[in-house]
Amino acid sequence: MTRLAQTAGLTEIQQEILSTVRDFVDKEIIPVATQLEHRDEYPAEIVEGLKELGVFGLMIPEEYGGLGESLLTYALCVEEIARGWMSVSGIINTHFIVAYMLKQHGTQEQKDTFLPRMALGEVRGAFSMSEPALGSDVSAISSKGVRDGEEYVLNGQKMWLTNGGTSSLVAVLCRSDEGHPEGTAPHKSMTTFLVEKEPGFGEVRPGLTIPGKIDKMGYKGVDTTELIMDGLRIPANRVLGGVTGRGFYQMMDGVEVGRVNVAARGCGVAQRAFELGVSYAQQRQTFGKPIAQHQAIQFKLAEMATKVEAAHAMMVNAARKKDSGERNDLEAGMAKYLASEYCKEVVEDAFRIHGGYGFSKEYEIERLYREAPMLLIGEGTAEIQKMIIGRRLLEEYRFQG
Repeated sequence: MTRLAQTAGLTEIQQEILSTVRDFVDKEIIPVATQLEHRDEYPAEIVEGLKELGVFGLMIPEEYGGLGESLLTYALCVEEIARGWMSVSGIINTHFIVAYMLKQHGTQEQKDTFLPRMALGEVRGAFSMSEPALGSDVSAISSKGVRDGEEYVLNGQKMWLTNGGTSSLVAVLCRSDEGHPEGTAPHKSMTTFLVEKEPGFGEVRPGLTIPGKIDKMGYKGVDTTELIMDGLRIPANRVLGGVTGRGFYQMMDGVEVGRVNVAARGCGVAQRAFELGVSYAQQRQTFGKPIAQHQAIQFKLAEMATKVEAAHAMMVNAARKKDSGERNDLEAGMAKYLASEYCKEVVEDAFRIHGGYGFSKEYEIERLYREAPMLLIGEGTAEIQKMIIGRRLLEEYRFQG
């Protein structure tokens, strides 16, 4: 269908998976996305369809009932889903990060308990780092988990949980001073707790409240919430990995693959914006000919297509680097930064091509215009990505004078 954003070297299985997901997006997501988004309605039927396709278990090992696919396969599927509606890819992403953290860092009991049900989509995940008084400064987390016999008591307020209401398992990062003397670096005294809960809003278990959805400019449909812990008791065997003090590293590992996911989302939204722009430009006429024949519009289309292609290539490179077992924080940071910035620019150019109609809610580009900004801040702002990139470059190119 398109020359843009093609990926060389895929296996037949990968191609079949992507073809199936793309067909699902074209038939089941794109026709209803704008209507559901305007109503801020959770896409329950779409989620059920993705469960049947096995998308929730795409990267979960086969021994736990998943498909055991690579990060690259997952990222390319997310790209397709985001092309249909970015909110749906967000529902998948938070689930995927928790499953990945369990696979990489969980105890055998934790893997056996959660991964089979997560592969089926019966247990859906969310993860929680941010708090009302902090954003990128993870070291300033104030939520605490205190040991009390065979349990931990959690207190604090968390912010910006994607899937906060619909999830049934939340990975929550808290400060835990147990075994870490005063003066220990903040990132060495953090622990990830696996909190099970009932889906819904209000008090979803004793000591845990999920207030209603946060009303957002875009990224609607998916529920974004706060999480309030007030004397929440969880068993000690729900410390991720069974050892305290490793939460920061576990979360950063999850966020690293999450940044590849956000890059994929940016690629998907940018692709859809280009599709809408190039289609409209060939239908809309001014001065006796389609606006696509005006040089000014052709220049825009050329720039948009180049950005789509460049962002896709960097996203694929970051995913393959992670799949190879190598450190990929540099590549993931670059991909996330470039894809989110280019997404914003491609969407805006498509918006401009639509002219006044782009401002109308009847046209799909209006929705994309409100969705793209979330990618500039999700999984770390552009400024945070630049810090990561800059520090890693100085490590790689250390002056030898």
